[in-house]
Amino acid sequence: MSAAPSDLDPILSFHSQSPSDDRARELLVLFPDAATEDGRVDFDRLRLALGDIIDTGRERYGMIWPGKSDCFRAIQAPSIATLRPVDSESVRPDASGNVIIEADNLEALKLLQKSYTGKVKAIYIDPPYNTGHDFVYQDNFDEPLRSYLELTGQMDADGKALRTNADSSGRFHSNWLNMMYPRLYLARNLLRDDGVIFISIDDNEATNLRKVCDEIFGEENCIAEIAVVNNLKGRSDDAFIATAHESLVVYAKNADVLEFGGLPLPDTMEAEYTDSDDLGRYKLIPLKKTGKGWRKEDRPNMCFPIFVSPDGARVQLKPFPGAEQAMPMRGTSMGRWRLGKRDLCGTGDLRSCGKAWA
Repeated sequence: MSAAPSDLDPILSFHSQSPSDDRARELLVLFPDAATEDGRVDFDRLRLALGDIIDTGRERYGMIWPGKSDCFRAIQAPSIATLRPVDSESVRPDASGNVIIEADNLEALKLLQKSYTGKVKAIYIDPPYNTGHDFVYQDNFDEPLRSYLELTGQMDADGKALRTNADSSGRFHSNWLNMMYPRLYLARNLLRDDGVIFISIDDNEATNLRKVCDEIFGEENCIAEIAVVNNLKGRSDDAFIATAHESLVVYAKNADVLEFGGLPLPDTMEAEYTDSDDLGRYKLIPLKKTGKGWRKEDRPNMCFPIFVSPDGARVQLKPFPGAEQAMPMRGTSMGRWRLGKRDLCGTGDLRSCGKAWA
């Protein structure tokens, strides 16, 4: 007996379920670190996870992905383009001293190398986020973009994209990394020694971006990953947690020489910094904590004696002849210091502490 499915019935499939696919999925639930990018099982990783030591040759720390070697070919390929000014689309080009370049950014970065290598103070980039939707990029400039896309099968004759970077693609992360690596590499060349680059990114590739930047700029030159709140309500279509921010990754060309200051103080606050020394203008602030959380019970490890000479010229964490002991008292109640022992100068000399610099 047979019955026609109703409109509410699920779509019927006449293909049997693959037992091997079921077992592979079960394996990857137990050992997610054995998964390849396209959802298959990496048996070498699986053996390592199970404690079976295998000879993988000389192991090195690093990040690899399919197509990484081609990134260096893209970097080294010479540019054949020429920058031409379009005065009609510029605003006071002679007076402003600024230039706007409209082009694929890899080609533009190559063209800037000759004149601007080592001369750029700051770079901000907002690359395409790897969201599982379409993005195409061009790393071969021997022919116009349209013919390049048609030739490589990314676009048909009617201009319709044929190749996407969907999240089901086995090279989902690799495609994005292959686009980013040459551009970041060339951008670093443009930076001055005290230069800095800012990169906007979301959670899909934030980890990979940090790893690639560690390789190109050096882990020691990572300044910060700043959370930028851009949606206070959160994104309601996110799974589990409604994300309210994106990230701004900051790297220096050379953190040892980077001067990374904050915004200028308002005039009303700047007037409070009346003293100065070789580090700049400063104001004295009480070493005893005031305001909320001032009690010893709030931070017991920040309540300890310090020792001061009668003229106040010598202040140490350890007793010395003639020193008087000071404790963070507030009336008859025991308080705490603003800083702990480690932050109160590693040498034990507290004379330069208790300052705030403008």
